[in-house]
Amino acid sequence: MANIDHKTIREVVGPAGERLTLERLPDHGTTRWVARRKAEVVAAVEGGLLSASEACRRYELSLEELVSWQRAVERDGLSGLRATKLQQNRLKHERLNRRELA
Repeated sequence: MANIDHKTIREVVGPAGERLTLERLPDHGTTRWVARRKAEVVAAVEGGLLSASEACRRYELSLEELVSWQRAVERDGLSGLRATKLQQNRLKHERLNRRELA
């Protein structure tokens, strides 16, 4: 993906199969992140519409947060981005880490 010139990509396929363009992405000032909006940003980055750094700058995200969204989509699809699912996964991984350290 490092070789993709995202400036030439004008649209990507979104999480529900819709066409996403820069204009159809969530607004710059988005503060309420529902699963669908997160998935749209992930699709835009993975499809080359936005670079990871552009997405982080545009939406005031940390790289770690964006990467966590990407992992959630890979693991569980759109449902993995729901707040309750993220909390459940966080607790599960914390328990596993405690067991490994013990």
